[in-house]
Amino acid sequence: MNVSLLRNNHHLLLLALLGACSLRGAESDPVEAVEQAATQWVKTRAETSRLATEWTQQQQLLESMVNGLTERAKNLEDKRDYLEAKTAKDRDEVAKLVAANQASTATMETIEAHLQALDAKLLQLRPSLPPRLSAALDLPYRSLAAKELTVSERMQLSMTVLNRCIQFNRGVTCEEEVLNPAGTGNAQLLDVIYWGLSHAYALDRSSGNTWFGSPGPAGWQWEPLPDGAKHVGQLIAIYRGKGEPDFVAIPARLKSAALEPAGK
Repeated sequence: MNVSLLRNNHHLLLLALLGACSLRGAESDPVEAVEQAATQWVKTRAETSRLATEWTQQQQLLESMVNGLTERAKNLEDKRDYLEAKTAKDRDEVAKLVAANQASTATMETIEAHLQALDAKLLQLRPSLPPRLSAALDLPYRSLAAKELTVSERMQLSMTVLNRCIQFNRGVTCEEEVLNPAGTGNAQLLDVIYWGLSHAYALDRSSGNTWFGSPGPAGWQWEPLPDGAKHVGQLIAIYRGKGEPDFVAIPARLKSAALEPAGK
């Protein structure tokens, strides 16, 4: 590089001398022209040396920066490869969890659809439930009507209603209850005995009137039971332990609409 620069400098000096001589012509002083050309050459030579030195320094700096960046890129690539190998198992587990979560979401959506269908049937069933059971389930039924229930809340309420219905249907329940079976006048306190969810008997001891209750097309219904006070009263007394155990013939509706005698 230095040899090339020297040759270029000599060429510049000769060109400067020739230019100076040609400008001044024959009248110019040759010595003065040579001095000016030499001065210009020295300036050019100094500037050329400065530029060459500056370029050498910058070149070394750039080479050092390139080497540093190359080494840093290699280190980063090594770290990337290490992290990919280290997290391969974790990424596989995450993918499995995502797939399991999607499957669980689909299952929950299916369960929620089934629960909503079940709740609709339970709401339709309520008018046909015995009045005592329907009143006891008032809070769960009102909660089931809400639209913003979660799946777990809806399932808990549905199971509460079903379990109470199953429990009620497995036994005989006898209590005093305020009813208006005739549908006229005021409600009155009656002795009522339920045969599970199928049917019930109500007795007004003051008047001796009795009613037979059962699910009907429009829900639970009460029908007058003529001359039933004695048998219904005896049945209730046996249940409460105030009478001797015995078979009591009392009407009950099975499959037909007629009242047929049945024993207990």
